[in-house]
Amino acid sequence: KDKVKAVYEFRIKSKAHTTNGYARVPSQFAQITQPLGVDYIIVPRHTTSSRKYIPIGFLSGNTISSDAVTIIPNANLYDFGVLTSIVHMEWMKVVCGRLGNEYRYSKEIVYNNFPWPTPTEKQKDRIIQTAKKILEIRQKYKSSTLGDLYGENMYLYTDLLKAHDENDKAVMQAYGFDSKMMPPDFVSELMKMYQELVKYDK
Repeated sequence: KDKVKAVYEFRIKSKAHTTNGYARVPSQFAQITQPLGVDYIIVPRHTTSSRKYIPIGFLSGNTISSDAVTIIPNANLYDFGVLTSIVHMEWMKVVCGRLGNEYRYSKEIVYNNFPWPTPTEKQKDRIIQTAKKILEIRQKYKSSTLGDLYGENMYLYTDLLKAHDENDKAVMQAYGFDSKMMPPDFVSELMKMYQELVKYDK
């Protein structure tokens, strides 16, 4: 009761017309910008540059996200596999914004401009399987947060690192990249793909 009263008082005093109007329903969340009841991939908007992988995961549609994250509704295991791959991570590092020592992920710059692969059904299925393996291994460490698993001690979780390595190889194969290619090389190829894509938008 006290919480609802505090929300009412906060909203009624707001100079923002929209927020002020929500004072009529102080017991309800306001400005929910996600599709209700739809599961989604969640990507933190900021993550430290010391991480090899952004800690990306799935959340239930019953969970209301905050403005500290980017969400991808109706995403599947294939989407997760590509997004959590080293290919997407290196793309993100090159094009994203920065906030101090953190990467700043955004849908407009990082996600919307990311050139996706065009895999065969066999390649797509392999990515689905490697993505599934990553999630299964995470379940083994339920007492650890994603921050723990993908922090400076990630090298301790050798099975998780191996699963990511397999996923990286599967995604690189879907792009037609040699598994021995270094990040600058496949980022260069992604930029060529991007240039081809935007050429038809002009």
